Amino acid sequence: MTKYVKEVLISREEIDQMCQRLGNQISHDYEGREVTLIGVLKGAYVFMADLARYLTIPCRVDFMSVSSYGSGTRSSGVVRITKDLDTDITGCDIIIVEDIVDSGLTLNHLRQLLGTRKPASIAICTAFDKPQRRKVNVKVEYIGLKIPDAFIVGYGLDYDGRYRNLPDVSILGDDGQGGSK
Repeated sequence: MTKYVKEVLISREEIDQMCQRLGNQISHDYEGREVTLIGVLKGAYVFMADLARYLTIPCRVDFMSVSSYGSGTRSSGVVRITKDLDTDITGCDIIIVEDIVDSGLTLNHLRQLLGTRKPASIAICTAFDKPQRRKVNVKVEYIGLKIPDAFIVGYGLDYDGRYRNLPDVSILGDDGQGGSK
């Protein structure tokens, strides 16, 4: 364990098993089709790379940067698109790949926005889900793991731009350094 976290919540081994399960499920559901994975930056980049390696179907990848957080640990509720897609998704089967579903505000907005671009289908795949924090009902077709209501870091998830590089998912200390305030 590093000095930055209170405890490891999900080990790298558990994460790998989760990615394999989701990759197999998506490959089965989209057999004979190509999917476009749309990673929500910055948090989903590690998960999307691992997930894509377990897909046995053709896939393309693109990224969007969508923000609903400031520098704190709670969603601001304001969704901003800071980087849009580079490719046309008209007629494509798209899967929005997110690191974590919390309030649902960001994904609800993103699903509606991308729906106006006339894809063949839209699904959401998240590594981690906090259903108890929902403010809006958003359908998530592929869920890696449900987690408790704690602020987590590692495996692409950050606190104020830090800790994305940690290999496990860990609960951050109250002071951002692994301790308590």
